[in-house]
Amino acid sequence: MTERPYEFVTTAEGPVLRVWARGFSVLGTPMLNRGTAFTPDERRALGLVGLLPQGVSTIDGQLRRVHAQYQRQPDDLARNVYLANLRDRNEVLFYRLLSEHLGDMLPIVYTPTVGKAIERYSHEYRRPRGVFLSVDHPDLIEESFRDYGLGADDVDLIVATDAEGILGIGDWGVGGIEIAIGKLAVYIAAAGIHPRRVIPVVLDMGTDNLRLLNDKMYLGNRHARVRGQRYDDFIDTYVTTAVKLFPHALLHWEDLGAANARRVLQRYADQCCTFNDDMQGTAAVVLAAALAAARASETRMGDQRVVIHGAGTAGLGIADMLRDVMVGAGLSPEEATRRFWCLDRQGLITDDRLADLLDFQRPYARPAAEVADWTRTGAGRGPSLADVVAHVHPTMLIGTSTQAGAFTEAVVRQMAAHVGRPVIMPLSNPTSRAEAVPADLIAWTDGRALVATGSPFDPVVHEETTYRIAQANNALVFPGLGLGVAVVRARRVSDRMLAAAADAVAGLSDAGIRGAPLLPPVDNLREVSATVAVAVAEAAVADGLADVALDDPIQQIHQAMWQPEYPRVEAL
Repeated sequence: MTERPYEFVTTAEGPVLRVWARGFSVLGTPMLNRGTAFTPDERRALGLVGLLPQGVSTIDGQLRRVHAQYQRQPDDLARNVYLANLRDRNEVLFYRLLSEHLGDMLPIVYTPTVGKAIERYSHEYRRPRGVFLSVDHPDLIEESFRDYGLGADDVDLIVATDAEGILGIGDWGVGGIEIAIGKLAVYIAAAGIHPRRVIPVVLDMGTDNLRLLNDKMYLGNRHARVRGQRYDDFIDTYVTTAVKLFPHALLHWEDLGAANARRVLQRYADQCCTFNDDMQGTAAVVLAAALAAARASETRMGDQRVVIHGAGTAGLGIADMLRDVMVGAGLSPEEATRRFWCLDRQGLITDDRLADLLDFQRPYARPAAEVADWTRTGAGRGPSLADVVAHVHPTMLIGTSTQAGAFTEAVVRQMAAHVGRPVIMPLSNPTSRAEAVPADLIAWTDGRALVATGSPFDPVVHEETTYRIAQANNALVFPGLGLGVAVVRARRVSDRMLAAAADAVAGLSDAGIRGAPLLPPVDNLREVSATVAVAVAEAAVADGLADVALDDPIQQIHQAMWQPEYPRVEAL
């Protein structure tokens, strides 16, 4: 009797689930259990006779039942818990439900509701999922991965977080495993990555959250967050071990703290296949919106004047990607950089503040002499947002500041007075921190603004036209990127691959039609993800990074997408 309870194989007739487990072991294994959908023959073969009600359901019948149960939950956190419990008992049914209602359920399994689940993790602890790696035991990293039970060719994707910068809620220690689990749920439902070819990981560095350290129920390392060389050594051991054990896996970083996210990505970007969604995914989806906006306004990317309010990791990650596209369109790096005006809490960043700026901010510092004679209205060291907009006349205004209402009526009207189709993206999450709300932006520009937001907003009606508001949701990019990487077994994630993903998303936009959103909606993410995956795979081949030939891209992508359906069972 093998130690494996089951294995998946692909035959000429389709996928087959070979099962060694019997009885309650089958019902207790989420990937095996199909509950009342087991046929009489399957029940006899798997030792389930008498362990289930007599009625046999189809997966469609089960879907109706669980969707009704989901809808009866009293609030979003209860819905999140319900879905987690469903996944813990019947994984295929969970992903079938999620994939068919992804637009509605995405905010439940991922941001923003997953934040509440993370805060309650130690109190609501149920079935463990993923790999828990402790900075106090770097010697156990390899053993921990091996205990997960997957081999070198069995893993396409590992999502890891150190949980320091969880969404908008900060440091939540070991509870961050839920962000990795939620991210992977989107990869699986949206792009068809197989649920048994992924690993969620939490890198437990401790926590500086005093609420957790003083909570007797807390399940993570009970000490202050580790930083410095010890942090770097642990990350290095994690990456080295993951690459050794799973050489074809994409290493996805999620919600690392601002001080580590960029430098960790840069350290390993040329060594292995790695990706940071907070930086690169955000930048790619904003680039997609920018490309769609440029086409809708019949302008070129190289002609844009871009103001970014919020010169942090996300904001300047966006700047970097937009700048790269401008360079690709013919501008020199210096010319492209001069198309950006970036502000932090002290105002416009200028070269007389270099000592106070982070490395990634310095290239965007404007000459202090350039702004010396500007009228100043703000209290910061540099010109305010209003000052910059008045002098620069930007074509694009991007907000990553978390400063609610920063895009005031005066600022927006000033911008719109000089641009036919102002592109305005208040991207800060949650909604309460958005730099502006779409209804105001549409009204203040008389319907001319091209708008994308970080949070979902209802359509806006203005002078008998309904404007659907694009949400710059990373889910438009990262699932397809992961699928494309997996299909060709890309050795790296290149700038060309990210730009190709953004261009593919922009190509699905109808933004030239009045009232149409800048980006496709998240309701049909499987189509979007497949389109992105084809573009990413082709870009990987063009960059010489693919280890698998791409002879028939559409068919190869289509075949690689796992379908949440019950496969044929063979009892062994």
